Amino acid sequence: MTTQSAVDTWWWATSRGVRSLQPGYTLRALGGVVQLVRTPACHAGGRGFESRRSRFSFDTHAVRTNAISPAHLRNEIGIQDPLQVVLGYLAAWRFEAGDASASFTESDLRLANRGGARISAAEIAAVLERRRAIERALRAMAPEASLAGAAASVPWVPLRALFDAFADIRGVGVAKATKALHPKRPALIPMLDSVVRGYLTDDDPGPRAPFAERALALVRGYKRDLDRNRTTLRAVRRELRRQGHELTEVRILDLLIWSAQPPA
Repeated sequence: MTTQSAVDTWWWATSRGVRSLQPGYTLRALGGVVQLVRTPACHAGGRGFESRRSRFSFDTHAVRTNAISPAHLRNEIGIQDPLQVVLGYLAAWRFEAGDASASFTESDLRLANRGGARISAAEIAAVLERRRAIERALRAMAPEASLAGAAASVPWVPLRALFDAFADIRGVGVAKATKALHPKRPALIPMLDSVVRGYLTDDDPGPRAPFAERALALVRGYKRDLDRNRTTLRAVRRELRRQGHELTEVRILDLLIWSAQPPA
């Protein structure tokens, strides 16, 4: 992870589908370490936070999470306390949930834009021309369909059809498409933005591959990481639920990947 002097917090927030940074927090990337920093009211600096690689740490929200095993990402990156990482994000950011129905309307695309997708009016119109195909594919996938289950339980055929519905729309790549689709099937579809694609580079056939083929290859690669960390991710999810947070394994892994990668 390369060193950056600062992270634009609003750019980071909107790229992850979150609406606002909670008052009193900011994000910095210093010395290759992503750090959640509480900003004092006097703006004199952020003291009182221990920063560790791929981990958020904050004084008044410290949680003992030794019972959860570390997460193991690619490139020999280990996250010793994945729950603390996710709790750090949740302490700082407010996430906006979507509608997991089979309908797909302009409001779903507007939600993606509030999450940083930057889908233009012309692109919205072009996507909505494919609405029937999108909704047909969504109806073929249960709202609770999960990428964290057995491979045989993943609805690969309708998922391919769903990605096919976004193919060849000028200006709409896998990042915009999956940011719009993730809220519809949050346990199944990861947000394949540039950071996640960079992390999955060994699985990426590249932009010249057919749209659905590329998206599916990336999702299959993402699933391999889910499977490798299944026990850890499920334990994190259970503890988050106990604390009143409802995140899927797909979103939890997304946050862990982002905690270990620089913004692109």
